[in-house]
Amino acid sequence: MDYTRRQKSLAAELRRSRLPALIITHLSNVRYLCGFTGSAGVLLVIAGERKPRLTFFTDGRYTSQAAAEVRGAKVVIASKPALAEACAAAQRAPVKRIGFEADHLSYTGYRLLSSMTRTKASLVPVAGLVENLRSIKDADEIEQIRAAVLLGSSLFPAVLSAIRPGVAESVVAGELELQARRAGAEGMSFDTIVAAGARSALPHGRASVQPIPGNGFIILDYGVILAGYCSDMTRTVHLGPVSKAHRNMYQAVLEAQLAAIEAVQPGVESGEVDRAGREILKKAGYGAWFTHSTGHGVGIEVHEQPRLAKGQTQKLEPGMVVTIEPGVYMPEEGGVRIEDMVLVTESGHEVLTPTTKELITL
Repeated sequence: MDYTRRQKSLAAELRRSRLPALIITHLSNVRYLCGFTGSAGVLLVIAGERKPRLTFFTDGRYTSQAAAEVRGAKVVIASKPALAEACAAAQRAPVKRIGFEADHLSYTGYRLLSSMTRTKASLVPVAGLVENLRSIKDADEIEQIRAAVLLGSSLFPAVLSAIRPGVAESVVAGELELQARRAGAEGMSFDTIVAAGARSALPHGRASVQPIPGNGFIILDYGVILAGYCSDMTRTVHLGPVSKAHRNMYQAVLEAQLAAIEAVQPGVESGEVDRAGREILKKAGYGAWFTHSTGHGVGIEVHEQPRLAKGQTQKLEPGMVVTIEPGVYMPEEGGVRIEDMVLVTESGHEVLTPTTKELITL
């Protein structure tokens, strides 16, 4: 990973914002900027006039790990809270304005910074600065994401083989997660969703102890983490004979998903991608049952920028990796969602998820 390029890009953004220093507490942003994968640490970035200076603060539990992982930053094993030492170092720089991640710093952390900077420096809330940089994936990141997507897709047959009437949703999820670990996944991107029968009408119906009924839709939504990068896919299958109403519902969602994918182009506003799929469902009579956004970015975290939703004006750029996942959810009847990961390219898009989208009946 090119940490030097990332650090220089962030420093340039800080200079444009006239912000000489930024304290980074969100661990996903820390990892993106310097490579640290542990669970405790604070990164201080001093923009500098030409070259940024980065210092990473952690505690004694991570002495060896930080030495092995951190790139482009001085490592300090803090004797006091890492956040306090980062703030003190910023003031010694010296800087008069210190940025902090408003979306990620706790109130307790903010009070600590406030007590240390009173009359010495001003605290400046910053939102989305590093996240915006993360939205454009470089070649190394795209390679890792491809690998995670392929690993996740390779597990789909194992999921299908575990599905039988009367088997608990949690058993199906457990088999999937076991196979993911055996295949080399570091973990799951999020709590696995297995929602069968009437529960398939729950957009986030995490696997429960409920037994799978003998007939109806089953939504399978899962992702794996590989080398720090996430995948995310959804397929909906059907157990037992498929009624005409269910077949129509599935076909409408598939057509909406294909239309939204086709709308993914560089320079297109993310809200237009959402509109492309939503219009298909509206015309088919399912508009009221599509209750969430069309998609989101994926990378180190499973939910990143950009957000593909109604009214969003952010333009897609080459290197963005997004999900396209329209759905229909009808209470007591069931639901359908189909989700692929899609790379925005210089000339259009590339669907990364290879798994079939034909309706599978079991």
